[in-house]
Amino acid sequence: MNTFFCSDHAREVGEDIIGSATNYKTYILVECPQPWTYEAFQSKWVPNNLQVLVEEVRRARLPVRFLLIANNYSHKVDYTTLLIYQKQEGMSRGYKKYEFKLSHIEQVAGVVKEYLWGKIPDHEIDTGMTRDILVCTHGSHDQCCARYGSPFYFHARGTITDLQLDHVRIWKSSHFGGHRFAPTAIDLPDGRYYGVLNQESLRSILTRTGDIECLRKVYRGWGILPTPVQILERELMLYHGWDWFNYQVAGKIIQQSLDNNTILAELSFEDSRGSLFIYEAKLVKDKTRTLEIKGSCNAKENSVFVKYGVDSMRILCNKVPTFSN
Repeated sequence: MNTFFCSDHAREVGEDIIGSATNYKTYILVECPQPWTYEAFQSKWVPNNLQVLVEEVRRARLPVRFLLIANNYSHKVDYTTLLIYQKQEGMSRGYKKYEFKLSHIEQVAGVVKEYLWGKIPDHEIDTGMTRDILVCTHGSHDQCCARYGSPFYFHARGTITDLQLDHVRIWKSSHFGGHRFAPTAIDLPDGRYYGVLNQESLRSILTRTGDIECLRKVYRGWGILPTPVQILERELMLYHGWDWFNYQVAGKIIQQSLDNNTILAELSFEDSRGSLFIYEAKLVKDKTRTLEIKGSCNAKENSVFVKYGVDSMRILCNKVPTFSN
């Protein structure tokens, strides 16, 4: 019997992975030793009060993503790391981080509740600027995340050590979508998603050097933007080069046809000199790249993954700052 691997199939058919980053206002990352069950928060080390909270947030349809994270030391340490990443309003470079070190995982639910009620809990610790790379290794959810995510995580630790990036932490993560693009990762505080990664593309992403065209294949999109706008953002990113990662950006959908075949999108950005640009683009469904395939290893039926292309683009605004003496 042939085993079906969704990641192998997506590569075989040449699926374009842009526009597959999910859009959340808040990420809540809870350090929890593995193994994790298919539904990660039903795992044996997750306390009941946290399970209840996750379910309450899900029912309330809040734009919050709970994920379990772990590293090679998580089962040995005598504290639980809780990371909360909050989307910055307006033009931004991504998310703001709040970090907590809690003596027991049972404390997580109380701290998160306080945070969601609008109060910054006083357990927060200042760890300075860090970059957290989350790699999905959730093999009980989809076998491709074990097959490709786990070895990628192992080698990525070596890559980060070789590059002497002391401010970068790498975590194994529970499922955050797009397993057919395994190995897949989220780069926080940016909130950018990547897939079909190898160590060479990871090195470019970590150092923001090399040929930016490599991102055309591995960039899933930026989680602060609506998914269709992510396609426009990739075009501008590839045009502006690595400088783009220092720009502040905001994007929105202006109009959408009833059949979803055409979308009018707007993307604003401020460059490092303080110049403001606003682009408007018409995105059109690309029938040649739209695919009907299985979205995961366990899928019983095919799903349709609609792909868009940038049909036309124009600058609405270009304001250059004036400096007085």
